[in-house]
Amino acid sequence: MGVLRFLIQPASLLNSWPEAHRAYISGFDQSVHTTRVEFEDNLLVCRRQVSESGKLNVAWPVAGFGKPMVSTASLPERQTPYLLPLELARGKIVQLRNQLAAWDAAGMQTPVGYANLSSEAHSLFAKAVGAQSDLKLCSELADQALQRAFQAAELLTQSYAQQSLSVRHRRYSQIPTLVGAYLPNDLDGPWQPHYLDAFNTGAVSVKWRNIEPVEGEYHWELFDAQVDWCEDNRLVVRGGPLLDLAPQGMPDWLLRWESDIWNLQSFVCDFVETAIRRYQGRVRMWEVAARGNSGGGMAITEENRLGLVAKALEIARQVDEEAQLFIRIDQPWAEYQARGQHRLSPMQFADGLIRAGLGLSGINLEIAVGYAPRGSASRDLLDYSRMIDMWSVLGLPLHVTLAFPSAPGIDPLANCDLEVEPSNWKYPWSEEAQAEWIDLYLPLLIAKPAVTGVFWNHLSDASPHIFPFAGLINSAGTPKPALQRIARHRQNYLK
Repeated sequence: MGVLRFLIQPASLLNSWPEAHRAYISGFDQSVHTTRVEFEDNLLVCRRQVSESGKLNVAWPVAGFGKPMVSTASLPERQTPYLLPLELARGKIVQLRNQLAAWDAAGMQTPVGYANLSSEAHSLFAKAVGAQSDLKLCSELADQALQRAFQAAELLTQSYAQQSLSVRHRRYSQIPTLVGAYLPNDLDGPWQPHYLDAFNTGAVSVKWRNIEPVEGEYHWELFDAQVDWCEDNRLVVRGGPLLDLAPQGMPDWLLRWESDIWNLQSFVCDFVETAIRRYQGRVRMWEVAARGNSGGGMAITEENRLGLVAKALEIARQVDEEAQLFIRIDQPWAEYQARGQHRLSPMQFADGLIRAGLGLSGINLEIAVGYAPRGSASRDLLDYSRMIDMWSVLGLPLHVTLAFPSAPGIDPLANCDLEVEPSNWKYPWSEEAQAEWIDLYLPLLIAKPAVTGVFWNHLSDASPHIFPFAGLINSAGTPKPALQRIARHRQNYLK
């Protein structure tokens, strides 16, 4: 069994650091190892089945950035524990230097102020390395180096986004990225002009659980009306997900067939065919399946989930040869693999479907920040940029679906299996924090040529939804500041 040990300084941090239990080790190829986390006095001990070099990934306090996920450089196993703050600083500085080299080779201009921040990070890190005999001083210097590295990374990535947007604007007067949100149930509400200001695409949740809550009883009225509304307002329409393999994603009556994969597959094929035929020629972009990589909604194996998604894609392509077919991958950094219940990484799951030649048109990456147990940890801009670049190697267009809470607490209209975690972002959860997060991350996503669509998980908190308080309109019907920010970015960059 492979073991990596890390010395925590100060030891008192363990008393206010619940995120440490979700630390995990990843490999050089970004694969996530099944990781068991233990504590021995002031040591963080990570155990896994393989014995090789690895990177520790853990939420760590960084002044001005909350508790973002930070990773070490690739470390060999050894008996002597590593000092965690020092290795996290080393890892971020290495990541930063590698990214700068890649962007410099691509012709990017280094922003003013970056050199000073980078130099300070390196200088503080060198002092920390030289002060290892004094653990307290070493840790303080390492934390300061990590903070400077994060500041440099944010400045560098924002500059990349601005320069990339400038290049794209020289090619297009308005960048042709789709932006949309899942429509609410109330189509007569005062939200309509706000939606049309912010979005050029309508996301219609043609979801099996909502359409056939009782076997054989179909309810298409709401979705027919939503498609009509999109057409009346000349919006691009994206439908789905037809299948949602997460908890509470499939019809309850279907659960009795979860041990009979062949009958289950037959039901899946019938619904996919029925839905796509109903809207053929009107909905040309389909999200066929969602969250098949993580699952949890039915007691079926990972192999059978992959098979169901493959069969659904095959049927969808047979019904509509011209449609664009997407699948949704949630938790794209693969943290869930650390629990040992999944053999395939998110990218392996998607790659298997691509290699099967099923006519998959693109991948939709779901990033839900601040939710448990099916969300993504808080990460900085550079990590987002690197993740998008990693997924772009598959050669398919990417959509990104986002969720970010605007308040803590219990949301009565959200999925009961999800909760809002304590904030690890720069600021506590609030409507203004949600707006500032969008201001920071949305331009980067639009700047990425591989990203052809950005969607918000749901528009209004007044309609039933998945992620608590993630809507852009509150339960009283008042638009949140985030909706205005999206409208501004659309006006600046998009059609």
